[in-house]
Amino acid sequence: MKYSWKVALETLRMFPPIFGGFRKAVKDIEYNGYIIPEGWQIFWTMNMTHMDDSIFTKPSKFDPTRFDNQASIAPYSFIAFGGGPRMCPGYEFAKIEALVTIHYLVTQFTWKLCADTSFSRNPRLMPSEGLPIKIIPKK
Repeated sequence: MKYSWKVALETLRMFPPIFGGFRKAVKDIEYNGYIIPEGWQIFWTMNMTHMDDSIFTKPSKFDPTRFDNQASIAPYSFIAFGGGPRMCPGYEFAKIEALVTIHYLVTQFTWKLCADTSFSRNPRLMPSEGLPIKIIPKK
């Protein structure tokens, strides 16, 4: 189950469950030569953080082993469940749900993707033709 959870985290890193959110600047911030004044609303996008190659090497590569030592990932770099005081209160429940689902899909069923696997942004990453799969119970 430990490796399954790393697979789930890497999936969430590459395909975040939400697009982003708003925060308020609590002080003046300089970013890339621009000043963001205190009190302004800032819209952050999760994907820009998760796909930043200064945080995650080769961010486009699916690599669950990057979560082998989660303590080595800088705070607020992996934010699929938020962080700090805004951490998702359902994090542990979501973890259990994901692990149980993965377990049963892998051990009790065979499945096959029935469509193109290309993705498009609208505004978040979505499968271009949906994600139809054929699930067959194992004997």
